[in-house]
This record gives sequence, structure tokens and C-alpha cells, in this order.
Amino acid sequence: MASRQGGALRLGTQGIPLAPPMRMSALLHVGEHFRFADRRAAGIALSRQLRHFANRDDVVVLALPRGGVPVGYEVARMLGAPMDVFVVRKLGIPGHPELAVGAIASGGVRVMNEDVLALFRPSAATVDAVTRAEWIELERGERAYRLGRPPLPIHGQVVILVDDGLATGSTMRAAVRAVRGLRPARVVVAAPVGARETCQALRKIADEVVCPLTPDPFSAVGLWYVDFSQTTDDEVRRLLSTVAAGPVRARSA
Repeated sequence: MASRQGGALRLGTQGIPLAPPMRMSALLHVGEHFRFADRRAAGIALSRQLRHFANRDDVVVLALPRGGVPVGYEVARMLGAPMDVFVVRKLGIPGHPELAVGAIASGGVRVMNEDVLALFRPSAATVDAVTRAEWIELERGERAYRLGRPPLPIHGQVVILVDDGLATGSTMRAAVRAVRGLRPARVVVAAPVGARETCQALRKIADEVVCPLTPDPFSAVGLWYVDFSQTTDDEVRRLLSTVAAGPVRARSA
């Protein structure tokens, strides 16, 4: 059974609680809610829930761009682990871009959200057109972010997939399925905030789910940040270049 203390949800494959609750000092009290100051602050808070992965040679952090990269950067920095991007694109509905009917990821994976499909009933032609457009953006992103650097090796590694939040979970589900195809030793899903039911659902396909803040009602990821300004391509490249120069080792999480 899941353990939830102070808003924190942390699950292993057997539902056993694996870490103490998040320090409330990581959050700002704004109005009636606690919120993260920004993505970097959220990454620091998240890393405290991942401290058992610190300073290991078999851990790789894969951040989902763009918003997951500042979070993943702090996780990688605090754990002393290498970081790379793992490009995933949401498939939005024309006229409702905030709703994801699914997502695509590196490796040719497409995951559909059956609930959203049933509710809005987009045509197959519409879904295919959106998918083609997003494949172009996915390939562009991989070229732009890595700047010619090869992907990090995944086979036999513990992969920590990081995003800035988990709403429907379609993006993260696509990432987990794609990473599984690269034969890692273990797949860990990590995000600072997420919908409780989404975190529970991801536990079925990931070896571990770490989500320090699971508010109910959830509404949207951006509501749980004071600063949720868009992460730019330049910021993604800068953070990746910093990590590529060599991860900080022996850093206490």
C-alpha cells in the first residue's frame, strides 16, 4: 500500500514506503497552498528523496525537456550522476493543446491516452497529423539539445526519468516504455509534483515512483510553482553542457 506523509508519495514496486517526507522548507507558503519557488528549487527537494542513488556508478538521470531539465540538473548535481535529455513530445488536440491524447518518445514509441480519446473523439487523420508534426519536433530537439554529443549508455544502468510534474502521465508513460527497450537495470520515475492517481498508475510500469508532492485536487502542474516560466532551448543546452563537463561527485543529497 502507498505511504503518504505530509503530501509526499514515494512508492516501490511493492508499495513500500522508501523515504522520509519532504522537508517543508523546500516549499513556499503562497495563499492557501505550499508551492515550489521554481524548477531548480523543486529539483533540490526531489533529490532528497533520491539520496539512496547518490555517488553510484550505475545511475543515469534522463530529463524530459524542456521543463524537466532544470529539475533533472539539480537531481544529477546532488546525486553526482551523469544527465542526458530524453525527448518526449505530447500529442495535443487542435483547439485544446493543453490536453494530451498521447505522447511519442525516442525509439519510435507512441502511447495514447484512451480516456481523453474517448472524451474528445479526434479522428484518426487528426491524430496522425499531430503525430507527424511532433515527430519532426522530436528529431529537431534531439539534434538541438545534444549538440552532436552521443546519448548516454542506458543498458544495465539505473535510469531516473525526471520531469517537472505529472499531470495525465502520458509523457512519462511514453518515456518509460521507450527506456525499457534500451534494457536498463531499473527505471525510476521522479517528479516534484503530480496527480495522485497518475503516480499510482505509473507504479504499474516503473520500478519506483518518487513524487514528493501529490496535492488533491491537483488541477495543473504550473499551479504548484511560484515561477513556472517556460524553459528555453538555450537553458536546456547550457545545463546539458555544464553536466557534460563532468558531474559533481560526492555531493550530499
